[in-house]
Amino acid sequence: MNQYFDGPLNALSAATAWSGEAVVGVSGEIEERLSAFHRERSKREQAIRLEERLKERAHIARELHDTLFQGFLGASMLLDVAVEQTPADSPSKASLDRVLGVMYRVIDEGRGVLQGLRSPVDSSAGLEKMLCDFGREFSPSGTQFRAVVMGKPRTLAPAVEHQIYLIAREALSNAVRHSGAKSIEVEVEYLPKKLRVVVRDDGRGFDAATLESKRDLHWGLLGMEERATDIGAQLKIWSRPGAGTEVEISVAGDVASEDRGDVQ
Repeated sequence: MNQYFDGPLNALSAATAWSGEAVVGVSGEIEERLSAFHRERSKREQAIRLEERLKERAHIARELHDTLFQGFLGASMLLDVAVEQTPADSPSKASLDRVLGVMYRVIDEGRGVLQGLRSPVDSSAGLEKMLCDFGREFSPSGTQFRAVVMGKPRTLAPAVEHQIYLIAREALSNAVRHSGAKSIEVEVEYLPKKLRVVVRDDGRGFDAATLESKRDLHWGLLGMEERATDIGAQLKIWSRPGAGTEVEISVAGDVASEDRGDVQ
């Protein structure tokens, strides 16, 4: 009896095993296709949101052309005259020169937006260099600024890079203007599957109520969160009175990279 059934039973067992493997294979292929579909849909939705945001920026730029922009131009001309009339040995000469330089930079960035450019900054310089330049230019005297880059830098999708830069720049601006920090650090980390940017300071910080409400426009927290949402990034903020502040922006590598194929 055993010899008679050994062959058919083994064949049936093998067929059953093969059938199970086939089902698993088909199931895995379906899951992979569904995952690819969801990723592609997510990218399309992000592209639509970014396009809407660019249109909104263009509209705002047109509205501001005859108000703030013209006001900055007028103020810069008056400041230019004041700088020229200030004696070279005056203690305020260096500060006035610096303010005038910053104003020219702001005007140049504003002009870029008004001309319909994708970004008011030179994205070809790289995210880490743009943040480093901003931090060094605007950090007050007596404040130590440090920039750290980890991992192998790679080319980022311009629209995503621009939003990350604006979020990190807002965090740096808060640290420079409001924190009273003695040390400010920006960290850009290129991970295989993620881009991570951290801005931290040892300043006065702020309370949990401000973090939870995000309504204090003084810190620009709501705008930072909206920008992060637009590109599918995660925004985390840690702060406590007297203990400084840390802002972390992280975005998946396949979203951040311009060449999606180079992400492992």
